[in-house]
Amino acid sequence: MTENIDLSPSFKAYDVRGVVGETITAEMVEAIGAAFVDVLDLAGQTVLVGGDMRPSSPEFSQAFANGAATRGAEVQLLGQISTDELYYACGSLKAAGAVFTASHNPSQYNGIKMAKSGAVPVSSETGLAEIREQAEKYLATSIPAAPELGGIGVHDVLGDYAAYLRSLVDLSGSRPLKVVVDAGNGMAGLTTPAVLGDDILPALPLDIVPLYFELDGTFPNHPANPLEPENLRDLQAAVVKHGADIGLAFDGDADRCFVIDENGDPVTPSAVTALVALREIVRAKAGGEETPVIIHNLITSHAVPEMVEAAGGRPVRTRVGHSFIKAYMAAEGAVFGGEHSAHYYFRDFYNADTGMLAAMHVLAALGETETPLSELAREYDPYFASGEVNSRLDDVPAAVARVRTAYENDDVVVDEVDGLTFTRKDGQWWFNLRASNTEPYLRLNVEAVDQKTMEDVRDNVLGLVRQ
Repeated sequence: MTENIDLSPSFKAYDVRGVVGETITAEMVEAIGAAFVDVLDLAGQTVLVGGDMRPSSPEFSQAFANGAATRGAEVQLLGQISTDELYYACGSLKAAGAVFTASHNPSQYNGIKMAKSGAVPVSSETGLAEIREQAEKYLATSIPAAPELGGIGVHDVLGDYAAYLRSLVDLSGSRPLKVVVDAGNGMAGLTTPAVLGDDILPALPLDIVPLYFELDGTFPNHPANPLEPENLRDLQAAVVKHGADIGLAFDGDADRCFVIDENGDPVTPSAVTALVALREIVRAKAGGEETPVIIHNLITSHAVPEMVEAAGGRPVRTRVGHSFIKAYMAAEGAVFGGEHSAHYYFRDFYNADTGMLAAMHVLAALGETETPLSELAREYDPYFASGEVNSRLDDVPAAVARVRTAYENDDVVVDEVDGLTFTRKDGQWWFNLRASNTEPYLRLNVEAVDQKTMEDVRDNVLGLVRQ
């Protein structure tokens, strides 16, 4: 066994992520599986393990299962799954689990996202740090067998996952829609035919045009990261070429979804958040809720809380990051939450994020009207945003201080919920400056009532940041 192993390079705040063969190996993964059982006290209980389409995921899934079974857990191997399939399985089967994925990262990476029973996330504050420490001890010595070894079985959840999503959003009455889906050679190539197609369930009035549905963790066509505009170009061209009503792009593990309108233009995640939020408010009110709660992070357009309040909901603003969103979802009993990064969270999905369910809401809204998506989305997107602009700096605090000196006055409200947010009291504009936790970057987001105001504020702030 390895002496004095240090797993900290691959253990992040919310998951494990590393370079295969270097900072994440099968030996490490087996120790992590054993530690997962110990720290979460899972001996004798079911542990669910699956993986995405990366070449290393099957080996890692088996190694994790071996470690978990050695420490007494009853392991169920789920095979190839999306991340939101794991969340569904952990919620519906009331069991802890792990999925091997590095989401949108390049092919040389892999990692682990872990969840407790009920899809409650495991983070550095809820067991991940202890799992790392225990795994390091096992790597330095060996993994002792539990008094009663666990078994390893197989469980396919794809059909149940698809049926459950269909039970939450009924698309059977939609007008016929042509839908281009770019799976990016990721897990949406498996989940899209199951949920939106007729592989498992009856056909819906959707004509699916597939792009890159072949599961291939080497990503031969483009990186599975729709947050980068260049990775949307094939989808945008295909939507226009096929005369489609909508385009959908998923990241590698299919927990995020980006939307393209019939003209090939992106629909902002804030517009998607507002659209889904209003649908969920209506549904919750029909079920007897007086003031449904909607969670949104502070980078999301101000249109989201404004529309939520106008619809009789209560918006709750949080920091950026899924652990914060999920914690607020649970604490507030929120019906829905959205982030500017295209993560969408649903109470009916165990407070977890699922790109597919968000996509289904957009399809349902579009299918209920003859209005094209570009017009429908405009109703939820009244402001003008810069998008996230990153500046690489030697001295981030000095740059922030320059901006604060320039903008802190009686006409501007400043808050420090996550970085610094400056909001003009007359509502003309707001912007947020956040330092990256992992890189020497300062991230700027600006929103304003018109394009010129947004550009003026953006350029002025960037001038101060980069001087």
